[in-house]
Amino acid sequence: MLIVFGVALAGVAAEAFVPRARRYAVQTVLALVGLVGALVATVVVARGLTVHDGRARGLLTGEGTLALDGPTMFLWGLILLLAIAGVLLFAERRLEGGLSAFSGAASATPGSEAEREAAQQGLDHTEVYPLLMFAVGGMMLFPASNDLLVMFVALEVLSLPLYLLTGLARRRRLLSQEAAMKYFLLGAFSSGFFLYGSALVYGFSGSLGFSEINEAVRDNVGGSNLLLIGIGLIAVGLLFKVGAVPFHQWTPDVYQGAPTPVTAFMAAGTKVAAFGALLRLLYVAFGAEQWNWQPMLWVIAILTMAAGAVLAIAQTDVKRMLAYSSIAHTGFLLTGVLGLQTSGSLAEGQLTSLQAVLFYLVTYGFAVLGAFAVVSLVRDGGGEISELSRWAGLGKESPLLAGAFAFFLLAMAGIPLTSGFIGKWAVFTVAASAGAWPVVVAAVLFSVVAAFFYVRVIVLMYFSDPVGDGPTVTRPSLLTTGGIGVGVAVTLFLGVVPGPVLDLAAHAGDFIR
Repeated sequence: MLIVFGVALAGVAAEAFVPRARRYAVQTVLALVGLVGALVATVVVARGLTVHDGRARGLLTGEGTLALDGPTMFLWGLILLLAIAGVLLFAERRLEGGLSAFSGAASATPGSEAEREAAQQGLDHTEVYPLLMFAVGGMMLFPASNDLLVMFVALEVLSLPLYLLTGLARRRRLLSQEAAMKYFLLGAFSSGFFLYGSALVYGFSGSLGFSEINEAVRDNVGGSNLLLIGIGLIAVGLLFKVGAVPFHQWTPDVYQGAPTPVTAFMAAGTKVAAFGALLRLLYVAFGAEQWNWQPMLWVIAILTMAAGAVLAIAQTDVKRMLAYSSIAHTGFLLTGVLGLQTSGSLAEGQLTSLQAVLFYLVTYGFAVLGAFAVVSLVRDGGGEISELSRWAGLGKESPLLAGAFAFFLLAMAGIPLTSGFIGKWAVFTVAASAGAWPVVVAAVLFSVVAAFFYVRVIVLMYFSDPVGDGPTVTRPSLLTTGGIGVGVAVTLFLGVVPGPVLDLAAHAGDFIR
């Protein structure tokens, strides 16, 4: 994590001292080297973790505010892999005629003379790379937080760069800036709820540390109303980040308006970090209070799956469709969170809820990142074509690209021989074994509904006549091609041979308490 933040600061310094013509190359190499170095360091740290208590491995550091345990290392590795793929998409310049997807003059009014001059001069905002690195650092700090105040700081460090990145699109700038403003305002409100909830929990327990909160809950020190209201308010802040109903309204607008490389990284990385933080908070700090927060999650999970699956059917824009798909997947992940059971009630070798959710995050992260990478390649003279009707006949124009997108959609639908099938099987299994079978029944039903709009897009690409001249596909560089290729490979591998990643998630063990 220190490597990532150090590289982010070095990127800021590069913006000040490196000549403009060289910044793109310097920032790209700096970001990739930093992320690979952080990934290697994460593997080294993970291999050196020792048994802490029972199935938990790792240690508490930062005076108990950071938990460096097996699940943290797993999530860090996944976030860094997704961030490396994100940098590859950020660095793509072939799609815009030698320029990136980011505005050349973000402070200029859309349509103004200053914007036209910036476009003519071929200017680029290379500040996006240090912003990305700061967001990655926040994503790593978020699930490692063992203290509510540190978790709030991580939430802000993760969110603020994403607010900025959302508004930096080169094309359709008004839509991009509108999305950034909505994201910022709603995110500020959700952060306020989180902080106020933290204050109430502090009033109940006398501490912001997860271990002390857990002890206060177990000892039933009194003031349970204060605790329950605090849990509810904190949940608002975290459920906003994962895009759960009724805190999902920002998702389709932001996914549609943000530059597609940012959408790809945000859809994958933010989900991983936020679910890691949600798991640690509910399992470690409020694990003894699960009989009070589980009914709330039952309702939210079902509503989230319903809203995501049903509303996605009505979408005519592929990015908005994927946004509502993301909301539905949040519901499926919450189904896995409901699978929490005590260690004594688990049979030897039985899949745990933590293991199932970690595996699902891997499958979803690479599938959605690859899907948005494909979206960035379907273009015309005005930029990306995101209207679904314009995708008709894509299978004839570019069979390989349409095949990759169809494969990602089938994975999200949970079709066998894809990673999505194993992921859904895992979360449904743990939820059913914990007694949440009504949620599992709803999840299966809404999975069928979701399969309809995924298959509809595949039929549109392969069996519909193109509108006008039909869609065109811009040939990308090796950067985007590599990102899509990795997504396809991981999705296929985990669908056929899921064992290694499931074993790795099992080896990560439990959270340190």
